[in-house]
Amino acid sequence: MEISIRKGLKADLHLVLDMIQELAAYEKAPQEVTVTLNDLEKDGFGENPLFEFFLAFDGDTVAGMAFYFFSYSTWKGKCIYLEDIVVKNEFRGKNIGRLLFEAVILKSKEYGANRMQWQVLDWNEPAIHFYQKFDAVLDNTWINGKLTKEQIQNYPFSS
Repeated sequence: MEISIRKGLKADLHLVLDMIQELAAYEKAPQEVTVTLNDLEKDGFGENPLFEFFLAFDGDTVAGMAFYFFSYSTWKGKCIYLEDIVVKNEFRGKNIGRLLFEAVILKSKEYGANRMQWQVLDWNEPAIHFYQKFDAVLDNTWINGKLTKEQIQNYPFSS
């Protein structure tokens, strides 16, 4: 097995969407995926790209991806947010996640990021143990908040 990592291209977006759907199924939420191939193309390769990604390959076969975007902290400045690392089931346990994570660390270093951050589900023990190997700070003091598309569209809310 010869694993290579490279920056993702527009032509790779169908592979990305497949892995997003695979991740959603693993997290028991396949119905939550509403992003389309068109959305990914417009948002990742349009005039103002909103994300980038790395792909891992075993020869010509995609094995995984790391999907990230640039953010800004009022306290820290430039940051990179790692949205997802996905390693296809048949390639797990072969250090592909590590190679993808390291690619994002190196991108963060190249970018001059003051922080790299991500989330991990509290029940995802394999992922938690993976991040602990990097001496990552897993902070449970912050509560995640969100508004759905419907809530945003229906604002101001009627009371």
